[in-house]
Amino acid sequence: MTKRASSPAGPQPEVALRRQAQLIFRAALRAADPAQAVLRHLRLRGNTLTAGGRRYPLKTIRNIYVLGAGKAGAAMAAAVERLLGRRVTGGLINVKYGHLARLRRIELNECGHPVPDSNGVRGAQRIADLAARAGQDDLIICLISGGASALLPAPAPPISLEEKQQTTRLLLASGATIHEINTLRKHISTIKGGQLARLAQPAAVLSLLLSDVIGDDLEVIGSGPTAPDPSTFADALAVLDRYQLRGRVPAAVRERLEAGAAGQLTETPKADDEAFRRTQNLIIGSNRLAVDAAEGMARRLGLRTLVLSTRIEGETREVARVHAAIAREILASGRPAKPPVCLISGGETTVTVRGAGLGGRNQEFVLSAAIELAGLPGVVVLSVGTDGTDGPTDAAGAIADGATLARAARLGLDARKHLAENDSYHFFEPLGDLLKTGPTNTNVMDVRLVLVGRG
Repeated sequence: MTKRASSPAGPQPEVALRRQAQLIFRAALRAADPAQAVLRHLRLRGNTLTAGGRRYPLKTIRNIYVLGAGKAGAAMAAAVERLLGRRVTGGLINVKYGHLARLRRIELNECGHPVPDSNGVRGAQRIADLAARAGQDDLIICLISGGASALLPAPAPPISLEEKQQTTRLLLASGATIHEINTLRKHISTIKGGQLARLAQPAAVLSLLLSDVIGDDLEVIGSGPTAPDPSTFADALAVLDRYQLRGRVPAAVRERLEAGAAGQLTETPKADDEAFRRTQNLIIGSNRLAVDAAEGMARRLGLRTLVLSTRIEGETREVARVHAAIAREILASGRPAKPPVCLISGGETTVTVRGAGLGGRNQEFVLSAAIELAGLPGVVVLSVGTDGTDGPTDAAGAIADGATLARAARLGLDARKHLAENDSYHFFEPLGDLLKTGPTNTNVMDVRLVLVGRG
């Protein structure tokens, strides 16, 4: 669960608000539990497996293979094993380092995220081989959750892993959205964008998806390995051009996309492809469930609640300023609600990296909001990634209040300088305001809270 290093928690009433904010986040995290999500949607009665209204008579199924990738993969696989037991023939899930569970029949392969590594490539190839070996009487249960795009790297020859890593880094640093990044990933891969379903023919495929993307689009979750791909090579090129990256990505990437756009390569499978005749894609969890749980806990704590959106994206600093502006309006006029109020939002913002510091979008959100809220009494802001990891750090996010900048100044910390350097981690660390959960084995994007007390 959420931990906070020991430090002065700030003046009253911020102490109580901080405590409430963490209780609300814990409720959101419990609602995102991937094992429970699997068991809510996958039912076994006798010899019939049911998923989303579709029935799979197990007497007619020779083998059940469990494949997939994602930060929640271990917990999801454990739930499948709990339900199906010895009916599972075997399988392999690519997971982020440290995101593990004790399994008997399904193997876990630890690999790199957000930048893919060689372990991920080896695991992806084994997953592709298992899918390709499945027959007409076999069922593949595919478990996809947040992080699957990076954790299922299968670079299309002659693109190397290093070239794919370089491309991923450029896109992450450019401020591109997850939708844009995945459009490109699908077209430099042999497994994404419906291509895993194509490999699995003629087996039946049941994909259970824990959504970590805005809008819960099937083709975007994990770059849609078992979903039809509406995007094209031309769309992927357009992403590069939008961020002036065509001349900066490796030549092999650029040449593949240009060849595909010219019709020289086979496109990813579209909705009418034969690969999807025996494929079912079922979303079993999303950011909305976590936000709903946060809203319920806030109400139980006696707070008025305003859910701003579960679809928030855009530049982190700008999103933070909007949240802070609403909090200031609540304090000044009681609009759009009178305190005590809990503002809640979900989704996933982006950070355009300009400095050389350490941090993540959630820590940067809190730092930017703290600057806007400096000196205001009775306001607390919290932002966390539900996977327990915010950027390349060991923190899930951070928490701050109106007194944070004053406390920081006493330690010689300049908030604006840290923000300019994208160095939110080293701002919050000496304050004890980093939130550390460790790996949560789930991922349904981010949850942001702004609590406004009576001042």
